[in-house]
Amino acid sequence: MSDFNLSDGEFTDFSALSDEQWRQRLEPDSYQVLRHAATERPFSHEYTDAETEGVYVCRGCGTELFRSTEKFHSHCGWPSFFDPADSDAVIEKVDDSLGVRRTEVLCATCGGHLGHVFSGEGYETPTDLRYCINGLALELREK
Repeated sequence: MSDFNLSDGEFTDFSALSDEQWRQRLEPDSYQVLRHAATERPFSHEYTDAETEGVYVCRGCGTELFRSTEKFHSHCGWPSFFDPADSDAVIEKVDDSLGVRRTEVLCATCGGHLGHVFSGEGYETPTDLRYCINGLALELREK
């Protein structure tokens, strides 16, 4: 079973995919993150500290979400970025699921859960934002 990739060209209307079709197209862990807002264990994904040059695309649909040039070491346990590749690539939504108000980050193309964005944490980045993204929701395409 392999993760779905937009370059396959088989589906373009991701809202039309059934839950079973998502299960068939994604590895089980990526399915749980992208389709059911699960969170991978901290420091468990190879992308957390990766410094490889390239673009990070949505594992669900292949949309370019983040670039390695906006990735930084936050030491939080998940891949961190200070800005998406394109502001239209992600949707931000209020998330009160843990009794604390957070901002959820979703892929604008397929609606997959990516992680959360936090502001005002004092990181020395151009935006003072930390897009804390599950590595299981991403695929790195090296340059």
